[in-house]
Amino acid sequence: MAAASGSVRLLGDPSAFAASLKTLINNPQFSDVTFLVGKEKQKVFAHRCLLSTRCQVLHAMLSQPHETQVPLMLNHIQPEVFLTVIEYLYTNGVTLNNLTALEVLTSSIEYGLNDLRKLCIEFIKDTLKVNQAGDAFQAAVAYGLLDLQTYCLAFIEKYTQTLHLYLKFFILILYSEVIQTRGFLELSEQAMQIILQSDNLAIDEMKLIHAVREWAHVGSAVLDRTVPDMARPVVPQLRLALLSPRELTSLEEENKKDQMIPVESFAEAWKTHALWKRRGMPSSLCQRRRGTLPRIHHRHLDPQHK
Repeated sequence: MAAASGSVRLLGDPSAFAASLKTLINNPQFSDVTFLVGKEKQKVFAHRCLLSTRCQVLHAMLSQPHETQVPLMLNHIQPEVFLTVIEYLYTNGVTLNNLTALEVLTSSIEYGLNDLRKLCIEFIKDTLKVNQAGDAFQAAVAYGLLDLQTYCLAFIEKYTQTLHLYLKFFILILYSEVIQTRGFLELSEQAMQIILQSDNLAIDEMKLIHAVREWAHVGSAVLDRTVPDMARPVVPQLRLALLSPRELTSLEEENKKDQMIPVESFAEAWKTHALWKRRGMPSSLCQRRRGTLPRIHHRHLDPQHK
C-alpha cells in the first residue's frame, strides 16, 4: 500500500545486484583494505564500507587505529574459506563445497554471521557423507549446534554398518605416515576405539602411543576437555606390555607432563614384565600388531613369537 505521501519503495532484481557486487570480490580496483590470509599470507582485497556494514566483528577490527595502507593479518583462516565469507558478505549468497563447509561454518560463528551459519548447516545436512559424519558431529558439539548434533547422530546410527566398514578399510591402509595427517587427529572417540582394537595396524606401538597423545591434545584444545579425560575411552586399547622396560620408563617420564595414561596401566605393563606371562592382563593387550617391532620379551608374551 502506498504511503500517505505517495512514495513507494520498489525492489529491483536481487540476482543482478548480487552479480554486480560479486565482481568486487578480491578486486584490487577501488579496494581500500588488504588482508594477508593464512600461512601463505595470500592477499585478499576488500572494501571497508561493505565489511563493516555487514559484519560487526569486522567493523570492530576495521575501527581499530592503524595505518590504512598496512595489510591486516588473518593467520588462522584459509584463503579459500575467507573468500567464501567475503562472498557471503558482498552478495548475501555463498558457494560451498564438502572440503571447506565445516571451516566456513566455524568462521560464520567466529564472525557472528548467523544467516551464513544456517546456510552452512543446511548444506552439511544435505550433503553429509559417512566419512564426514564424525567431523561434522565434533564441530556440532564444539559449537553447541544441537540440531546438527541430532542430525549427525541419526545419520551415524543409520549408517553404522557402513561406518564400520569404512573404519576397517582405514585400518588396513593405516601406516606411520597416516597418523601424522589431519584426518587422523580429527577422528572421533568411537573411531579411535575401533582402530586401536585392530591387530592389523602397520605401526609400532610406541609410534601409535605418541600419535594418540597428539590426538588427545588436539581434541583437548578443540573440545575444552583435559587430556586425560579426552584419552580415557581409548587408552585401555594401547598395548603397553609390548614396549621394552626402557621404553616404558621413558614413557612414564613423558606421561608426567599430561598424565594421559593412568598409573594403573603402567602397573599392569610392569607386572607383565615382572612375571613374564600374560596372567592378569587381557590377551589382546599382549598381542602384537602387524607393525609391531620385535623386542626380546615378546617371546614370553606370545608363545608363537620366533
